[in-house]
Amino acid sequence: MNDHEALARCAVALNEGGVVAYPTEAVYGLGCDPRNRAAFEKLFALKQRPPTQGVLLIGADFDQVAPYIDLAATPRDALERARATWPGPHTWIFPRSADVPEWVAGGHAGIALRVTAHGPAAELCRAFGGALVSTSANRHGDPPARSAEEVRAAFGDALDAILNAPTGGLERPTPIRDAISGASLRN
Repeated sequence: MNDHEALARCAVALNEGGVVAYPTEAVYGLGCDPRNRAAFEKLFALKQRPPTQGVLLIGADFDQVAPYIDLAATPRDALERARATWPGPHTWIFPRSADVPEWVAGGHAGIALRVTAHGPAAELCRAFGGALVSTSANRHGDPPARSAEEVRAAFGDALDAILNAPTGGLERPTPIRDAISGASLRN
């Protein structure tokens, strides 16, 4: 299967409510349509993760993540600070818009967002047509997978598709910062 066919297969799986694994900047991630509660619940069941933790979303460009931000509650300088790092390996927590499903945010008031510069992840968002859930590909508490082979070892045939491509080469997951205060939440 070539890269285009693999992307198309993943996009179809996502649009049909599936869960896919794909490479991000540092590790493989699990993703689904953030607006599809059944897909989201399947993802959390696979990870064996408590739903109160919430997840971050990635997009290929700002337009894909903007609908999830409460722009009226976000100061201009906070938005500019985040946008100056995008696309890139920087995750920012924003006040969430009323359109963010409760299950995505978990017990959090904000929403974590990243506009990725990692080619395969961005291409997947484009093929899907929007932002995706992005959470590490692992069972809760286990180390995250760094290859398609590690994803298969962890999840077997439970996933709907795997995008087999290299990660972005970062040693650690992307830093997370609060967009309003600039405070670092994960280095």
